[in-house]
Amino acid sequence: MKAFTYERVKTPAEAAASARNKPGAKFIAGGTNLLDLMKLEIETPPHLIDVNGLALDKIEPTNDGGLRIGALVRNTDLAADATVRRDYGVLSRALVAGASGQLRNQATTAGNLLQRTRCPYFYDTNQPCNKRLPGSGCAALEGFSRQHAVVGASKACIATHPSDMAVAMRLLDAVVETVSPGGEERKIPLADFYRAPGNTPHLETVLKTGELITAVTLPAPLGGTHIYRKVRDRASYAFALVSVAAIVQSNGTGRVALGGVAHKPWRIDAADAQLTDGSQSLYQQLFADAQPTPENEFKLILAKRTLASVLTEARG
Repeated sequence: MKAFTYERVKTPAEAAASARNKPGAKFIAGGTNLLDLMKLEIETPPHLIDVNGLALDKIEPTNDGGLRIGALVRNTDLAADATVRRDYGVLSRALVAGASGQLRNQATTAGNLLQRTRCPYFYDTNQPCNKRLPGSGCAALEGFSRQHAVVGASKACIATHPSDMAVAMRLLDAVVETVSPGGEERKIPLADFYRAPGNTPHLETVLKTGELITAVTLPAPLGGTHIYRKVRDRASYAFALVSVAAIVQSNGTGRVALGGVAHKPWRIDAADAQLTDGSQSLYQQLFADAQPTPENEFKLILAKRTLASVLTEARG
């Protein structure tokens, strides 16, 4: 690990201003992903800004009947919250499906959204990776790609986003709240939060330099059956090959988002309208532009069958 300086801050504005004044600085809270990347020298921030002292660890109702989740709420606390379990069951289920109990105790809401890919070539500094070293190439294109994206990828990167929580958040139309170094606040729909890889896969979100996530808000809850189904190689502590988050109403309408198949939680709003037509129509909308590799084309069949299984369960 390369040497770095460290500071603790007391307000979000102070944190953002410090990041602006120290080029390359990183915010740290749980550190469950960042510290691993620093040990491997994939991330080499010269300065760490500890945001654990900020009062961003509350779960509170909003005026419009929704829920505001502080950026520092730990995954365990969010999954166990009574309101989340009652009104946003898909989110609670997705959180429990991720990582391990020890990691969920430490990991934060903002950190979960910002975690980086688990592509083995990203982690192997002896291999080319455009996400780690822009312009160096993508070893996964001709390499081991079983875990990689089948839709939404580019010739520069076929990595997937690893978060379970983000899939449920996308299904729920979450909005990310931030503060900039200049004190400006903005609200970013999660649908617009992640960038497509294109030719710049190292630019993963629309956050600006020094911009700090302060909260994630959810709209008023949706009734119906909430399901999160995660298909993986092991029963626990493994990332999704395919995951499906779904909310289905008694009349057959609803919405679906997928994980493990793209660079971000994969949801196409127009596809939700196909829910009443059955899983085949839904699948065709979601994967109309799929470009799998020979090693991961099985994910398309897996996604199709998982969608069918989830919808069957939701409809009783």
